[in-house]
Amino acid sequence: MDGVDLAYLRTADGAVAVAAADRLALTEGSLLSDVATVRGLAGAHAPAVIEQVRARRRAAAKLGDVDGWLLTDEAVQQATPSAVAEHRARRLAWLSVHDVTCSIGAELRALVQVCPRVVGSDLDPLRARMAAHNVPRALVYVADALTPTSTADVVIADPARRSGGRRIVDPEQCSPALSALREAYAGRSLAVKTAPGIDYHGLRSAATDPFQGEVEIVSLDGGVREACLWSGPVAVPGLTRATVLRAGGGGYEVFSSDAHDVDAEPAGKYLVEPDGAVIRAGLVRHYAARHGLWQLDPHIAYLTGDAVPAGERGFEILDVAKFSEKSLRAELRRRDVGSVEILTRGAGVDPDVLRKKLKLEGSQPMTVVITRIGRQVIAYLTRPTR
Repeated sequence: MDGVDLAYLRTADGAVAVAAADRLALTEGSLLSDVATVRGLAGAHAPAVIEQVRARRRAAAKLGDVDGWLLTDEAVQQATPSAVAEHRARRLAWLSVHDVTCSIGAELRALVQVCPRVVGSDLDPLRARMAAHNVPRALVYVADALTPTSTADVVIADPARRSGGRRIVDPEQCSPALSALREAYAGRSLAVKTAPGIDYHGLRSAATDPFQGEVEIVSLDGGVREACLWSGPVAVPGLTRATVLRAGGGGYEVFSSDAHDVDAEPAGKYLVEPDGAVIRAGLVRHYAARHGLWQLDPHIAYLTGDAVPAGERGFEILDVAKFSEKSLRAELRRRDVGSVEILTRGAGVDPDVLRKKLKLEGSQPMTVVITRIGRQVIAYLTRPTR
């Protein structure tokens, strides 16, 4: 898509063409005839019209209502999910905020709901024009993220984390680099979104210019989405936070400042696997202490206890034994198990490979949790609580 396409999409004729295309299936089987139909309406702009329809369909689950928005497929893939953006906006309510990598405006839409002044900028003129169209309540312009252009209380940046189709985890390899952003906005409140697999321990212990701000690991509906590095007055220095969000509302946070006096003990009635954000943030023991759980092994993220935290999925332990493929197969067949969910940590077991080797033919479902306890690999036969 180019500027000419974008201008067309903003006209009445463009809106009519997009609405007509949205009534088409646009599947592999129908694409040839559908393209011909759209070309009859939009001429040379047909590819841009079709991209709009497909991008809006893909965006709906991630961004919510995007009716009338101007999008690109790549921008939708990179956009922050609405639930995550809304969570961050709530933290920044009543502050002025400048998103210096605003792209199509997904973050801006959440910010304008609660912040008195919202500014967006992007180095890509096309995306800046899209953001201005999508979120008219924000002031949007073209600017380099490393050039301060506002006096907003808080600056948000989402550096590009892909190169040649490859995901980048090191924030110094992102564009712009974390160190460059910290230098450009030194002394100001700054929130930098980055990959959830970031080595934040390495950042904190770096020999030169160690990161002294706050690290937040965010998950949504069980999937870890991002790490956010907070610095300046808006941050809690040295804090690590796990934020667990649910698309329908609810969720919780766990903090490194929470109590975490938990020992490893034999299994209780249930096994519990904390949310991925809690695990990535290194706050498993903190989560356990909050809910009266304990560890099976100090190096394994599985927890155990006599009750499952409200709203969480646990696994009632039916049996436990030292793991071997042969003995597990025999026990599952004895129990008439035909379908098995296999969960594993620290055991060097590939669930897909093991499932095929078990060759089960029974009628009952079961969840098997395989993990390392000390030097032994243990298999727990369990029943999910939900």
